[in-house]
Amino acid sequence: MAERDYYEILGLDEDASGAEVKKAYRKKALKWHPDRNPGDPQAAEKFKEAAEAYQVLSDPEKRRLYDQYGKAGLRGMHVGEFTDLNDIFSAFGDIFGGGGIFEQFFGAPARPRQRRGQSLRISVELDLEEVFTGTTKTVSLQRREICPQCGGIGAQKENIRTCSACRGYGEVESRQGFITMRRTCPRCGGSGKVIVKPCSKCGGRGRIRKSVELAIEIPPGVESGARLELRGEGEASVDGPRGDLYCDLYVREHDVFQRSGADLLCEAPISYSMAALGGVIQVPTIDGKAYELKIPPGTQSGELIRVRNMGLPKLNTGRRGYLEVRVVVETPRRLTKEHRVLLRKLAQIEQENVSERRKGFIEKVKEYIYGADSSALAGE
Repeated sequence: MAERDYYEILGLDEDASGAEVKKAYRKKALKWHPDRNPGDPQAAEKFKEAAEAYQVLSDPEKRRLYDQYGKAGLRGMHVGEFTDLNDIFSAFGDIFGGGGIFEQFFGAPARPRQRRGQSLRISVELDLEEVFTGTTKTVSLQRREICPQCGGIGAQKENIRTCSACRGYGEVESRQGFITMRRTCPRCGGSGKVIVKPCSKCGGRGRIRKSVELAIEIPPGVESGARLELRGEGEASVDGPRGDLYCDLYVREHDVFQRSGADLLCEAPISYSMAALGGVIQVPTIDGKAYELKIPPGTQSGELIRVRNMGLPKLNTGRRGYLEVRVVVETPRRLTKEHRVLLRKLAQIEQENVSERRKGFIEKVKEYIYGADSSALAGE
């Protein structure tokens, strides 16, 4: 990966729009293009550096991870793996418009531009327990693969001829006054070859549809809506690198826990006596074990008790979030005779020992109903 900040490389602020990112990359790519700076290895490195920055900042998911975690958030996403300049032309050449602005300014690349295979997108659902541990998901999909009968060339070799229109160059020239213009050969589509008799298996297309199964490694702590990029697992190309596979992750709702980032929330019912006196209860955890939670005396209904390092793993850090337990004091719906007797006695004690907080509340009620003269409420 490049050492400098991606926004600095393209000369952008962190709130730059997608259009501004694209415009800045076009400017840098033209400035540092090797054909404009022949024999300058530093220019070639800056050209690759700009492409790497654009690769991240033009992708919403990569940009979100980069903004939140820096380059550590991009681990495993194959950022900046450009082995030569044709990789950059293949990946980003289309943002310069029809025909390619590189060709308009500098002529065609030294080698014919390769067409990358189509990228694919799938969705994978996860349970919260799988988010906790990380998991491997096996998915089935259909994608285009190189035809095994013709090897992707669309015909047997003896049935392929050099294009007579461009004489195998893939381009034809035309003159307008003093200007010579080149364009892709309309007969062979730029390949320089024409098929006399197409392959019987693929019909001359060079690829066939095939069902495949893939094992996808999902790290612990992923968020619902996150996207994994599997480089080179998209469709095959007859004359270039494979496309990529994008895997969108969705986490199912859990019966016990609600999630907030790496924190987990659950509710625990307790009795009135435990809320007043304190005690210990067992609460569930995401790893399937019971945790003994201490309830302090005087705990109020709805109060949150937080337990450190009992939530989900935080992506790429190894640390865990909190387990938050919301305590709910239950009011019994059915009472035994003994229970009623005890509660009436408790109510009498509470009436005789009204807390300062309740006294203040009663005074506010008196003032609200009767104004400054609250003697009527007291029967005076």
